[in-house]
Amino acid sequence: MNNKLKIAVLLGGTSPEREVSKSTGKGIIGALLNLGYETVPIDPAYGDQQPDFGDWYYNSVQDSFPDDNFITCMNSGLFKEVGLAFIALHGKWGEDGVIQSLLELKGIKYAGSGVLASALSMDKAMSKVMFRHFDVSTPDWFVLNSYVKDNSGIIQKIEKEIKYPCIIKPNDQGSTIGLSIVDNQSEVEAAIKLAFEYSKTVLVEQFIEGREIAVGVVGPDTLPPVEIIPSHRIYDYECKYTAGMSRYDVPAKLSPKLTAYLKAEGLKAYNALGCSGYGRVDFRLTSEDIAYCLEVNSLPGMTPTSLLPKMAQCQGQSFEQLVERIIQIALS
Repeated sequence: MNNKLKIAVLLGGTSPEREVSKSTGKGIIGALLNLGYETVPIDPAYGDQQPDFGDWYYNSVQDSFPDDNFITCMNSGLFKEVGLAFIALHGKWGEDGVIQSLLELKGIKYAGSGVLASALSMDKAMSKVMFRHFDVSTPDWFVLNSYVKDNSGIIQKIEKEIKYPCIIKPNDQGSTIGLSIVDNQSEVEAAIKLAFEYSKTVLVEQFIEGREIAVGVVGPDTLPPVEIIPSHRIYDYECKYTAGMSRYDVPAKLSPKLTAYLKAEGLKAYNALGCSGYGRVDFRLTSEDIAYCLEVNSLPGMTPTSLLPKMAQCQGQSFEQLVERIIQIALS
């Protein structure tokens, strides 16, 4: 056994990305066990009454949990002698700086970005403000702060500033949950209504036709870009998590000059938000090779088949070696 430290893997949670988080957590737990670490899975959704993390847990779906279970969990004895938390949570309370702040209050080190960087990364509109400030190209956008039945003003703003097609999505969700591609004004109302089901703030964004490219960052280093070729128009939830719905070119088929440019832009976007540890930066690349940064994922998916491990594998690094590297970065 690796007796360096006891690692808690935080997974599950209460966000709409709960099932994705469980998959990420399972992958990280497997890697930690293979590395010989004492590993404790913790699902904050269950408070201080943790389940048996058998196959039933990963295959079961339970949609409703009280949010205050997070506080009960953090105040319990579950973290006794834990030296590091590996956060496998996605979405609200996982990627947005909340769990990071609670861990800091308990004096527990954790892998990944800090409180402010996590909050900025989760808030897509604020991310884009920072991108513009640091001269990172990003699609035009505007924000809706409240739902209204009369969308005539919004439609006029889209037609004047954004044009069709456009993207309408929750401002603080991941995995394309609640996202719609809108091709004309007749689709606006339904898209806005759907997005407001998942967030109090909605982003209306220019849709960039082109290729889907992601750049990974681990520590100070960038990884080879990957191109995602989804079966659908965009890399949506089904294409992300259904086997065979997407193809991946790793490394992406890009010129050396364009590869270097995308890696530099990815690192610039990552640093603009103050991210640390590891992350993934998502781009759309036009037919004229103009790159638009969509977002930074401060806690990207971490199963052996996720994008970041694919990039690391392209450099000859196994999934376990990637996990070990992230741990050592967190400890340092």
